[in-house]
Amino acid sequence: MSLLNVNNLTVSIEDDENLKEILHGVNIEIKKGETHVLMGPNGAGKSTLGYALMGNPRYVANSGEIIFDGKNIIDESADKRAKAGMFLSFQNPLEVPGLPLSSFIRNAVESVSGKRVKMMQFKKDLAKNMEVLNMDSEYANRALNVGFSGGEKKKAEILQLLMLSPKLAILDETDSGLDVDATEKISEMLAELTKETRAAFLVITHNMRVLKHLSVDKVLILKDGKIVRTGGDELIREVETEGFQNL
Repeated sequence: MSLLNVNNLTVSIEDDENLKEILHGVNIEIKKGETHVLMGPNGAGKSTLGYALMGNPRYVANSGEIIFDGKNIIDESADKRAKAGMFLSFQNPLEVPGLPLSSFIRNAVESVSGKRVKMMQFKKDLAKNMEVLNMDSEYANRALNVGFSGGEKKKAEILQLLMLSPKLAILDETDSGLDVDATEKISEMLAELTKETRAAFLVITHNMRVLKHLSVDKVLILKDGKIVRTGGDELIREVETEGFQNL
């Protein structure tokens, strides 16, 4: 059963007070539990697609549909999309002084679920997931992303994913800014996540290493705002050897 259907989506962003079209008729279908990889050269529109799916108001959907879990959410706000089960990680997570990581996650869980979270159960779940990610428990009380290394910021985002249990996780260059060892670890974590959760994943990346441990259902190549190729994981190897120039 399809979880996400993107039909003929065109998206623009503000550019010097004018709207500039970035995505030109994008079509995507992701079924429940599938892992799709979105690749393409810099400036292709990969992050734009992620923001548009999540409902960032700066990214204007000119036409098309975003059918999520059977409902067209093209006009829904980002918070409603989150409550429906969508999650977006960021290339460069923001630092928020004064806001402990644990408080941020608890508020997010309550906002998405619409229910009060019992503190004891929350602490238990948080500690369990931090252990899965091999995160020091002290990070729960530290200000959100303040003083975190690149790898620690990415772990904090994956921790949020684990605690929120979304239906669809959009991971926008989770490997961005990480060294080889950290990228390898993130790849292992993502592979474990796809096994442990029922979530579907849309992994936006240009780094082949982060895909090393993932079981990929479909690869999408985005170029100049259009999906120019789709296929299986053989496309990853093709890009690795030949680059995007011939795609």
